[in-house]
Amino acid sequence: MPVRSANPIRARSLIRDNLEKQAGCLNLIHSRMPNIKVFSGTSHPDLAQRIVDRLGIDLGKVVTKKFSNLETCVEIGESVRGEDVYIVQSGSGEINDNLMELLIMINACKIASASRVTAVIPCFPYARQDKKDKLPGSEEKEESKKLAKKNYDWKFRAHAQSRAPISAKLVANMLSVAGADHIITMDLHASQIQGFFDIPVDNLYAEPAVLKWIKENIPEWKNSIIVSPDAGGAKRVTSIADRLNVEFALIHKERKKANEVASMVLVGDVKDKIAILVDDMADTCGTIVHAADRLVEAGATKVYAILTHGIFSGPAISRINNACFEAVVVTNTIPQDGHMRDCPKIQCIDVSMMFAEAVRRTHNGESVSYLFSNVPY
Repeated sequence: MPVRSANPIRARSLIRDNLEKQAGCLNLIHSRMPNIKVFSGTSHPDLAQRIVDRLGIDLGKVVTKKFSNLETCVEIGESVRGEDVYIVQSGSGEINDNLMELLIMINACKIASASRVTAVIPCFPYARQDKKDKLPGSEEKEESKKLAKKNYDWKFRAHAQSRAPISAKLVANMLSVAGADHIITMDLHASQIQGFFDIPVDNLYAEPAVLKWIKENIPEWKNSIIVSPDAGGAKRVTSIADRLNVEFALIHKERKKANEVASMVLVGDVKDKIAILVDDMADTCGTIVHAADRLVEAGATKVYAILTHGIFSGPAISRINNACFEAVVVTNTIPQDGHMRDCPKIQCIDVSMMFAEAVRRTHNGESVSYLFSNVPY
């Protein structure tokens, strides 16, 4: 409706206010719904390609190279001004180089006037260094033994906090300082890492995809038992066991003395059942291989292992090949093609659709909580 006023100055003021309000609404809509750009780092281009294929868009142009002194150089090959930018980079392979590459890409997009920069980090680097351990390192143990001979109270020193860094907090600070506005990741080693950030963090779960795989690939899953290889994963396995309506067990690593190999105590009955080991990650696979042997000794008919992040470094592949697993199932948060060629027991669950849906929902300002209990189709 036209603005009517006896005072022409007042009328002009009201018109100006209305125009500014309308412009503000348009700017708000534009800021919430900018165009979307997805870029890939060098750590996992296959996952990034799967994400953009699911979204129906093209992967953004970016050139990554190294100088002769191994410095990383990143050039964004298209305009990102006012865009909603997503950078896919996993914490795998050459972790330090990939982390630095991610930081440079975030900063390059931020100073190129991107509206928002979201780091999609399927496997969060340095996630295991999330606290100061109370157990002393090897040097402290040797020093404690020397002090013990001199009748010092070395027990107090043995339980003093170590001088280890909290590297996960450092990585969080680096991402924030580089210019990241939002983080999307999956199955953090410790969920409290989300608290290291002052920006929003969406920690997706592989659990819905794991449940789907169990029901489709293990015919006798109703006679199964979900097992955690350590006490720290008890919450994870109880959640899966509840949704499958089966029992759960856990393995407690017990140390008799310092520097002595841990004995594994099984808590739960696995006799004549299919044991499904569930953990968030496996690196050298020593723990899950020993756990599988313990389950077979306790009477389990078959043993499966399901892991979110299959790092598989060092002797991991040879250990799996020689172990009693029916299958070792991992997600593709880390590239698995090479591991699957070297070990026929390794199978892969594709979680690209979960990341793609998280990106779509974030871009459109929708809730991502649906993904915590469902697999998008």
